[in-house]
This record gives sequence, C-alpha cells and structure tokens, in this order.
Amino acid sequence: MRNSRLLLRSGLTLAAAAALPTALAGPSAAASGISVSTTGSTVSVVTSSCSLSNGSWGNASLLGSRQANFAQGRQAALSGTTISQSAAWSGVSPGTYTVVVVCSNGVTAGSQSVIVSSPAAPTTSSTSSAAPAAPSRGVMGGIGGAARDYGPLTLGIGAALVTSGVVATAWFLRRRSKPYRL
Repeated sequence: MRNSRLLLRSGLTLAAAAALPTALAGPSAAASGISVSTTGSTVSVVTSSCSLSNGSWGNASLLGSRQANFAQGRQAALSGTTISQSAAWSGVSPGTYTVVVVCSNGVTAGSQSVIVSSPAAPTTSSTSSAAPAAPSRGVMGGIGGAARDYGPLTLGIGAALVTSGVVATAWFLRRRSKPYRL
C-alpha cells in the first residue's frame, strides 16, 4: 500500500513536470506569425496569416519608441497572394521599432521588434587601417528567442526532449531509492 501511494505521488509529480514545457511552449508558437527584416533604411514585413476580406488583406504599422498603439504608427496596406502578404516602409531613420500586423478581419497576425541601424560611413583613405565597428545599440536583451519564430513542430520536439529527460531522471531516482535486494 505504501509503495502504491509513493508511486501515485511520484506519477502525479512526473505528469505535472512533463506538462510544464508543453504549457510554456504553447503561447510562444502563436506569439508572432510575421517575419520582419531590414535593408538599409527599408523595413519590410511578411506574413501568411491573413486572408482576403472585402478586397483587403489588412494593414501593418511601424511603431516608434514613443508610439503606443497601432493607429499612431506609420501604416501600410498589405499586398500579396493567399500564400504570402507583405508591406514595406522606406526612409526609416535609425532606431528601435515595433512592427504590428492586423488582418482585415481584425485579428492581430503578430508583432515583432526590429532595429534599424545607421548606414556605415565610407572610408576615404585606402591606407588607413579600419577598426572593426562596434554595435551601436548592443543586443535586444528582452526579446530573447522571439527574434525568430519557431514553429509548433520545433517546440513540440523540444517539449518531447524535456519530457523524456524528466521521465529518465524520475526513473533513475526511483530505482536508486529502492533498497538493495539480492
């Protein structure tokens, strides 16, 4: 009886530990359905999350650091096909921006931060030794893994690996806690 209670208790703990990575990974998979890139002073966004409604795919907005909502940013209409929709802004000054995409049905496809850096100044002398340029703004510490959108398959595989590690650890510790028998 004592062993069955211990087994039940460890099984519940193991189930909770196994469910934790999946619960934590779930919202991240749906956090951003967009891909943002910069080339010089041009910022572009691509998504496949929107569908055509009333002749429109939706809108994208480029928000500066002092802008708080979608309406305050530089808006651009999405254009494209059923496979991919995109929007772009040119002449964007250096700084940190947030791109938000809202489909024509009112659903937010995603948001992502991007840094637009200033263009490098050309060197005038070919004999001078150029020192490597240091990053102007460092890394975006708060963005973590959100710089790249991982799909549900990748997150599912990661959750399965974590779960198998938890199961193996619980099995090993359970085997070690039994008294040695001949």
